[in-house]
Amino acid sequence: MLSIPADLSREEECQRLAEEVGRSEEGVNVLVNNAGTNWAAPLEDFPAHGWDKVVDLNLKTPFYLTRAFLPLLEAAATADDPARVINVGSIDGLRVPEFNTYSYAASKAGLHQLTRVLARELGPRHITVNAVAPGPFESRMMAATLAAASDEIAASAPLGRIGRPDDMAGVAVFLSGRASAYITGAIIPVDGGIWAAS
Repeated sequence: MLSIPADLSREEECQRLAEEVGRSEEGVNVLVNNAGTNWAAPLEDFPAHGWDKVVDLNLKTPFYLTRAFLPLLEAAATADDPARVINVGSIDGLRVPEFNTYSYAASKAGLHQLTRVLARELGPRHITVNAVAPGPFESRMMAATLAAASDEIAASAPLGRIGRPDDMAGVAVFLSGRASAYITGAIIPVDGGIWAAS
């Protein structure tokens, strides 16, 4: 087990992280781009620094990390068992969100499109690129929202509940394993049916 702290909001730190991993690993089979943040404010008051913070971490960082890890991904990739990149998007990148999280929704929609663009580019290198679009899950980012409206949010899902850790783990295991070796460029909602019903 290797733990390397890094400030992934900075391009040079993404590169440093890949170099540090490369010192101990010959290749990387799966890269999960999961770092993310959010910002909410009324349209008239939405600050530039809030916009930049969210877009930098949610959209630029997955690009920088994927690029930095590309040599390690290619080293692990074969035609029969591709290396995988899994981007964590959001259903708010698929639909108009109910809250004034402008930069979050835009960054996640951008990440979904980046996923498709990279899937086309990296497929010939035997690397799949897919995204998971979670709905409401218990997390630090969602804590205040769920504290205020957990029952309403759960009721909005056709499956009638908030997501659990094993719901996300299941799709991550699927996208990391042999069963998904011929899937690339997909955006998979994991939201209890909220997006499909919207």
